[in-house]
Amino acid sequence: MLKSVEPRLVAGSGEDPRVTELRAAVSRLRRELAAHPAELSDRAIADDELASLDAMALSGVPEVRRLRRSLLVIAGSVGSVSALGVAMTQVRRAVEIFGEPSPR
Repeated sequence: MLKSVEPRLVAGSGEDPRVTELRAAVSRLRRELAAHPAELSDRAIADDELASLDAMALSGVPEVRRLRRSLLVIAGSVGSVSALGVAMTQVRRAVEIFGEPSPR
């Protein structure tokens, strides 16, 4: 069972370190996806969902259910592209540090 990391503000930044990690992982995957030379039929979907993740992170601590939904959409869009595997794994790990979604 995953536990969420207690949010501690990074000295001087005022940003939750989980959010910082998520933004860094999303940024890396966006860059790598943009640089990937192959035509991917779902590239636009992945781009849109990565932009959504970044917007959620910018707004503060995002809702875990929305993070996980976005992760599934992105994985479905680019998950089979091995060249993006490391960056995709970083996004997954960054989402997981927010913990499990709360029950409805």
